Amino acid sequence: MMEKVRVGIVGTSWWADTMYLPSLAGTRKAIITSCCGRNEERARKLAKLWNIPKVYTDWKTMLDEEPLDALIITTPNDTHCPITLAALEKGLHVLCEKPLALDYTEARCMVEAAKEHKAITMVPFTYSFLPMTQTIKRLLNEGYLGNPYHLNFRYNANYGRSPEYSWRFDQKRAGSGSLGDIGSHFIYLAVWFFGAVTHVSAELCTFIERPDLDPTGQPYVRADDFSIIVLTFSNGAKGVVQATTVAHEPTPWGQTHYFDLHGSGGTLRGWTDWEQTYKLLGAKAEEKQFQEIEIPELIQEGQQLGDIQQMYKETFRKRGQMTGEFIEAVASGKTCSPTFEDGAEIQRILDAAFLSSQEGRKVDIKEIY
Repeated sequence: MMEKVRVGIVGTSWWADTMYLPSLAGTRKAIITSCCGRNEERARKLAKLWNIPKVYTDWKTMLDEEPLDALIITTPNDTHCPITLAALEKGLHVLCEKPLALDYTEARCMVEAAKEHKAITMVPFTYSFLPMTQTIKRLLNEGYLGNPYHLNFRYNANYGRSPEYSWRFDQKRAGSGSLGDIGSHFIYLAVWFFGAVTHVSAELCTFIERPDLDPTGQPYVRADDFSIIVLTFSNGAKGVVQATTVAHEPTPWGQTHYFDLHGSGGTLRGWTDWEQTYKLLGAKAEEKQFQEIEIPELIQEGQQLGDIQQMYKETFRKRGQMTGEFIEAVASGKTCSPTFEDGAEIQRILDAAFLSSQEGRKVDIKEIY
């Protein structure tokens, strides 16, 4: 059992500042020893804000010089695999942002390296830690839906409406756009709720005209800004996951999320606008109307669900879910989830969706190996 876990973080984006550094700062066993970012000025600002002793602009140098126990990787997708493999070679435990890799081949390589080095790993599919989805999972485990029939998840966001270049829509750097960036979240939920996927059909679209050249003046392939995926599960159920970055969502956070799950025993329906609306409804097969389902105190633990952003902060910062669970696992030598294996299975589905869209056909998941 480690008393303290020495943690380094690679990537100094807004997400590192919003999610990981506050979470680590509130995790008793974590010591943030170093951060690394390509923009030295920004990296130093974050280091000053979060009292991080060492700042690097090259992750290889950081791994060579810093005595670390664990590494958090929150960088563009094309860097996930090389940084992870180097960290594992140094004997570190690794939390790597989703999607795990550019493709399933890279993801499998990362899984095998983690096994070889007996590393504790995590791929942070954020939405599986939220009170609503935790409650849905609990109800499913209790048999609320009976035999599952189908689910329909929609992730509406507006951050892709701007026509400027973004690495998130550069296929070489991101692998895929809306599919991997936000679709992967809800695909993970679909698998978590309904089980293994056997077949995938998908259509990936690009609506926004973006620059022909990247910031270095090189041409690039524009990745999807809208995706719709049809899943067939091993239990015979079906699922539809829609992910768009180009929806006009006139809310402060520019996002809305919808969850519908149907089965022989009834229906569950949830949605949030990331401002004030955070609601879960249910109706058993014999009921004539929906009833609001309260989040159990066991899951909610005193969070103020009416203020969505405060609830979000409490989940991942005060309560230490996700990042804190990873640190606790490293300290205790126990596993946590989602693991690299989980992330690789989602990457396999992403690859199947990409192939399906390219070839205009349903893809057997066994084709991706």
